[in-house]
Amino acid sequence: MTRLFRNREVCITLALILAAAVCGAFFTGGSLPVYFAVCMAIAAIYIVSEYIHYRKLNRLTAEIDSILHGSDKALSECTSEGDISLLRSEIYKMTVRLRENKHNLLAEKSFLADSLADISHQLRTPLTSVNILLTILSRSDTSAERRRELLMELQEIISRTDWLITTLLKLSKLDAGAISLRSDSLLLKDVIANACMPLEIVMELRGQELKVKADGGFTGDMVWTCEAVSNIVKNCSEHTPEGGCISITASENTLYSDIVIQDNGSGIDPEDLPHIFERFYNGKNHSDKSFGIGLALARRIITEQNGIVKADNAPGGGAVFTLRFFKSTV
Repeated sequence: MTRLFRNREVCITLALILAAAVCGAFFTGGSLPVYFAVCMAIAAIYIVSEYIHYRKLNRLTAEIDSILHGSDKALSECTSEGDISLLRSEIYKMTVRLRENKHNLLAEKSFLADSLADISHQLRTPLTSVNILLTILSRSDTSAERRRELLMELQEIISRTDWLITTLLKLSKLDAGAISLRSDSLLLKDVIANACMPLEIVMELRGQELKVKADGGFTGDMVWTCEAVSNIVKNCSEHTPEGGCISITASENTLYSDIVIQDNGSGIDPEDLPHIFERFYNGKNHSDKSFGIGLALARRIITEQNGIVKADNAPGGGAVFTLRFFKSTV
């Protein structure tokens, strides 16, 4: 109650009520006690209403202070109407949003820590191999033929490590929203042709056949979509035996555009299917040269373009990847 009378506005209002009683009695010639009693009744009603108002404010202030000091308790509900209820409702929305942001920041922090641990693990292996190769190369008893073999192996390790770092940078830029993907009208056959071009020599050396049947188009980014398709085709090629076949079928309808990539390799282990697009995940049949990052990048690119990607095993054997880009308007 004492805090109520320390409020300047309350004191001014009570003074005005008292002044109104004196002025009313003076100018109308009425009885001062009657005017004073009426004004005191008005003042009492005003004080009681302000006291209730202050109790609500004090309660709200105490709850906010508790939340600011780390309490997970939510603001109590208020069924009455009024300015305090509106204020409580808006503060409740704000606390919910702040808690969501805090949860997201903690999740991002945990994800960042896990990612750094995975990246350091992925880089440690090739760097250890490089260190061993350099140690062998530095020996005087290493033959010239052995040196050539080690240098070729060293070049391959460095090339793979460079690819890993480049891919990680691309993923980081996509996660940070630092890249704006284009929305161009593209032909599916052009996307597939550009995506498979860097892999033609490797597939030819393995005696693998590439079958493409594409029709229609979609709206997206040529460069980044080619990156996604190329990573999936590369994965299929690595898991397809020499002399195998990889087929790509693309089509368009009124709802979406599809790209289906299928190989006749060993397929995907059922236990690996739910995790195959996770970063740094290597399944049971993974290649020794695989980092487990290409498919994760492919999924990130596809989802950024209003699409989805899924992996499954084909009925006749082998893996099948379905890329589906939905149209924003129908």
